[in-house]
Amino acid sequence: MLLDVVKVKTTPDFQLELDFKNGEQRRFDMRPLLTMRPWNRIAAEQLFHRAAVAYGTVIWPGEIDISPETLYDDSVPL
Repeated sequence: MLLDVVKVKTTPDFQLELDFKNGEQRRFDMRPLLTMRPWNRIAAEQLFHRAAVAYGTVIWPGEIDISPETLYDDSVPL
C-alpha cells in the first residue's frame, strides 16, 4: 500500500516528519490531536518522542497509533 509510513522523525514542536512508501516526505502537525483521546497520553514531549514505525504507521507505547491515511491526508509536503 502506498500510504505506508516507512520512517518517522519527531520535532520539538510536536510535528512528525514522515517518509512514505511511495517516496514522499511529509510533515504532520500532532498539536491539534494532543487534546483528544488517546493522543492526550503522549502530550508530554518525552512520550511524544517515543514514536516509532510499525505496521505501516506511527505508533507510541500504550497501544497508541494513528492511521496512515490520516497522516497522509492531513500532512503537507516537505
